[in-house]
Amino acid sequence: MLDRVAMTDVTAIMDEIGSNAKAAARALATAGTEAKDKALLAMADAILASRDKILAANAADLKNTEGKGLLPSFVDRLTLTEKRISDMAQALREIAALKDPVGDVIAAWDRPNGLKIERVRTPLGVIGVIYESRPNVTADAGALCLKAGNAVILRGGSDSIHSSQAIHACLVEGLKAAGLPEHAIQVVPTTDRAAVGAMLSGLGGAIDVIVPRGGKSLVARVQNEARVPVFAHLEGLCHIYVDASADLEMARKIVVNAKMRRTGICGAAETLLVDSAAIGTHLMPVLEALTEAGCEIRASSAVLKVFPGLKPATEEDWRTEYLDAVISVAIVDGISGAIRHINTYSSNHTEAVIAEDSKVVERFFNELDSAILLHNASTQFADGGEFGMGGEIGISTGKMHARGPVGVEQLTSFKYRVHGTGQIRP
Repeated sequence: MLDRVAMTDVTAIMDEIGSNAKAAARALATAGTEAKDKALLAMADAILASRDKILAANAADLKNTEGKGLLPSFVDRLTLTEKRISDMAQALREIAALKDPVGDVIAAWDRPNGLKIERVRTPLGVIGVIYESRPNVTADAGALCLKAGNAVILRGGSDSIHSSQAIHACLVEGLKAAGLPEHAIQVVPTTDRAAVGAMLSGLGGAIDVIVPRGGKSLVARVQNEARVPVFAHLEGLCHIYVDASADLEMARKIVVNAKMRRTGICGAAETLLVDSAAIGTHLMPVLEALTEAGCEIRASSAVLKVFPGLKPATEEDWRTEYLDAVISVAIVDGISGAIRHINTYSSNHTEAVIAEDSKVVERFFNELDSAILLHNASTQFADGGEFGMGGEIGISTGKMHARGPVGVEQLTSFKYRVHGTGQIRP
């Protein structure tokens, strides 16, 4: 354990963390499924047993945000409740119940010369996770990396440091209970921003991949400065399109849920697009449902003609991830117009279509290239837990290696095992 009293040299601290993580990764690469699952279940138990300590730490973090003028959505992401702590523990149990990906034979084939070739999943090594305000990421990321046989270095936001440290203590307790190295999951114990720079440099080759979870400025910094591969989690500028063929009651329920269930998550809908052929049937009922739910509407000129009195939308609104009870609304010329709008403004995170016309759905799925596309379902299902992954380390919007929810399988690489009977190459 690092001496937290004498932390004056961030470089030395981070170098030690990197060295410890690399050593732990070597041990985890050969750790059995039973040991990893034992650790995860012990972590879940420790989190529940430490509920009061975690809530007290979270209260300290929340108190420190007072007077800073933070958005309600930010405070919501930072806040822990008894239910959210219980959900955190349950997520650890669900990850323990997942199939261990390490050693899984992805493909196998025989060559004409008799060689037998297998492609087998292996851990990535050491993963660095840089995130803002969400203390539950400490548990989710730590657990997912462990299940996939990786060591992880967690650098949470300064606003959530007390919460993250309280949760991390429970994770270490679980590692010890299973006889696994406690440095398998480390939390950077300083809020000094130089620690982020050290991680982006790769800590002398210790870090194999970086995962950023946060706002546009954080992700941009990571992508610009990282000297190691990045699983990019860009902003969730999510769209929902209501086609003229949509069931009205379904559309109302889905749109309100997609925007208002939790406004501060990356899967919250930020732009609503309505088919011009549905102006007289769907537009007013859906907008009224949003208004009744307490949502502010930023409307295009076409929408204002039908529903005057709303706040006019600007060009910037179509490019904004509100993470708040605000949504921008536009009328589009059918599925073609919806596709054009989404391709222009989307961050390639998540989009949804509400329609009964199968041809509309087919075009939506075929002509859009966001990481997650949904039909007749809320964008708030853009979540690894809802995908049956037991949780996620983030939603990757890139196209290399991992895309969409990054769960245990996405936190592995692979190697080839080739079995011969004495073959030589002529």
